[in-house]
This record gives sequence, C-alpha cells and structure tokens, in this order.
Amino acid sequence: MSLFLIAEIGINHNGDLKIAKQLIKESKLAGFDAVKFQKRNIDKVYSKEYLDSSRESPWGSTQRQQKEGLEFGKSEYDEIEKYCKELNILWSASAWDLESQKFLRQYNLSFNKLASPMLGNMPLVKMIAKENIKTFISTGMSTLEEIRTVVKIFEQENCPFELMHCNSTYPLKDENANLLCISNLKNLFKCNVGYSGHETSLYSVCLAAVVLGATSIERHITLDRSMYGSDQSASVETHALKKMVNELRNVEKILGNGEKVITESEIIARKKLRVQIDE
Repeated sequence: MSLFLIAEIGINHNGDLKIAKQLIKESKLAGFDAVKFQKRNIDKVYSKEYLDSSRESPWGSTQRQQKEGLEFGKSEYDEIEKYCKELNILWSASAWDLESQKFLRQYNLSFNKLASPMLGNMPLVKMIAKENIKTFISTGMSTLEEIRTVVKIFEQENCPFELMHCNSTYPLKDENANLLCISNLKNLFKCNVGYSGHETSLYSVCLAAVVLGATSIERHITLDRSMYGSDQSASVETHALKKMVNELRNVEKILGNGEKVITESEIIARKKLRVQIDE
C-alpha cells in the first residue's frame, strides 16, 4: 500500500487565495498526494462572548475580525477546486461544524478529515460517517475510550476510515511524539494508522513514523514559519517539501514488503559465496 501524503495548509494561507494557490502548487511539485484546509462557520464554532473579546491581528482588534480574516467562502473554495483539478492534486478540508460539512459536500471530495478537536462532537462524527467517504481520523487529545466510540460509529455505518496518531501540541517536541502509539492503535482497532505531525523538525519524526508502519503522513506547510498565525511555527516551509517527500518515499522503498526471498542481485553472490555442506 502506497504511503498517502497530505500537505496541511489549514489556515496558513492567512485568508489570501494567492498564498493558498502557491501552497497548493508547491505541494504538487514536491509530490504530495493531497492538500487540506480547515472550514468553520465561526458563529457556530465560537460563542458571541468569545468573538467579541479582544485580539490584535492584521484584520482588527477582536477575535471575530481575526477569525473572519482567516476564513474562506464559496468563491475561494470554487477557485481551490478548479486549481486542484488543473494540477491533478486531491484536496479536502476538515469541518468544525455541521454547516461547514454540508458546505463541503458540493465538491464531491475524495476523502474527509475528522480533526482531533472534533472527536467529541458526536453529531459531526455521525454526519461524516454517514457520508461513507474514506475518512482520516486524527486522535490528538483523545483517550482510547473516546477513539473507540468514534471507531464504533464508523464501523456501524460501514464508512472506510484510517486513524492518525497525533499529539495536538503546537509546536510539538520530538521527544513527545510517542510514535509507538501507531502500532498500538493498529493492534487495538485492526485498521491502518497514519501520523499527523506538528513538530518543528523537518522529517525525522515522520521518517520514524513510516518505519513503524504509518500508512499516511500529514504535515502543516507554510511559505515562511515567521508569518502570522498559530500554526506557522509547527509547519514545514515549502522550500523543504521536496526533500521531505523524497526521504519519506525512499524509506517506503527501503522497508520493502517484508517477504523473505532471494533477490536477483543476491543470486550472483550466492553462486560465488554460498557454502553448502549436507550431512
């Protein structure tokens, strides 16, 4: 099974479609299989009190102005859909509310993403599971029992899914990645398990995840880590994406299929070196 690579653009476009398209293009050039965004109806996700509270940002001095500045609407997603088709790269978005998930349906996306904060949103979990579209389920901030509840819903709906081990710390220290959870989740839930990372290191954690059997990798990407935004520092800059993808694909080749056979290159050496002493 080929490793599936997702470039998480999220909200690192800072509300600028030109930046979004540049990130899509760089992801395609680097060899990612898909890009992903985040979709919110901010009045459904956040309380009025929170949105009216103060927050300095490039868009104003309130939380509402900041959230609205980062959010794409239909015209932007129409352009994203068109651009991704032109480049032949898949795209999706993780919805943070029911209306946003309904909004995304119009694009007939090839996969869904259930973000870690949403594992406790049972109406959203059930809505996504009922769509019967391959869903990547991030498991950050979740107990095994919470994951088990979500998995049961997807199994009941016969919806294909893949768990993604995740530590929802931004940025994540490498030593807190706890990648042995990948095999643990595989054994417990009998499914494919990927890795969604937020570390500052380039690809060492992701390489280890692939060695441990991760079937998908998701990493936040950015044009520049110093840009405005809470996710930028935990992202990989576009100039490094190609090297990252090459290293991950190379590890995939190195691991092979696990079958013990004599390779063609070994046959020559065997003829020269093999000692055969029968009793």
